[in-house]
Amino acid sequence: MPNTYFQFKQFRVEQDRCAMKVCTDSCVFGAYVEVGEAQRILDIGTGTGLLSLMVAQRSGASIDAVEINQEAQWQAQENFSASPWASRLHLHPHSLQGFAKQQRPKYDLILSNPPFFLSSLKSPDAAKNTAKHAGELLFEDILYFAQQHLTEHGKLYLLLPPAEALYFAKLSKASDLYLQEVLQVYTYYGGKCIRHIQTYTFAPAAAPVTKDFYIREEDKVTYTSEFTDLLQPYYLAF
Repeated sequence: MPNTYFQFKQFRVEQDRCAMKVCTDSCVFGAYVEVGEAQRILDIGTGTGLLSLMVAQRSGASIDAVEINQEAQWQAQENFSASPWASRLHLHPHSLQGFAKQQRPKYDLILSNPPFFLSSLKSPDAAKNTAKHAGELLFEDILYFAQQHLTEHGKLYLLLPPAEALYFAKLSKASDLYLQEVLQVYTYYGGKCIRHIQTYTFAPAAAPVTKDFYIREEDKVTYTSEFTDLLQPYYLAF
């Protein structure tokens, strides 16, 4: 029987109650986000709380995490409470829309691995539908919230499949947010691009900087040095 948790160097993610488990691309995302001197961070759709925990490990920020699914809320709170940063991790059991109605401070950093399959067939599992399909959490909602609640020099980070990332970038052109950088994540050298990590700011950009990131070597087994370097602070194996 597989573990019901994922053990990192400084924290554990229990995930038996969550539809979406810890996955490699989410770990890349959490490790890649630049926290800098951020004082306030928001994690939209936190799920197990993975991304909040990863950025808490390397920042001193106060972190708000929004989650609409009740099972995931319980799981995230369990993981937050058991971590070394429990006092800085704050779970909000709301939709983003409900959260936005409350008086909120500006955030230096907003990150989200949102529901993303805009047109694919839905699963019979309702929890997975909420976690993976854009429905209750719309891209437009994320954009609008970021416009209203990012600090002047704040950043919005998103993890999306390529097609959905292009769609989000198109939507952003009607807003005051500009795509600054795209990290294209590949399963292995010669493999397909599975995710885009996008960085948006209020600073106008002529064209985003595009970089490639490979998880494994061409043999599809050996991790690349860029992957091991990025995840070394987190993975027990490195």
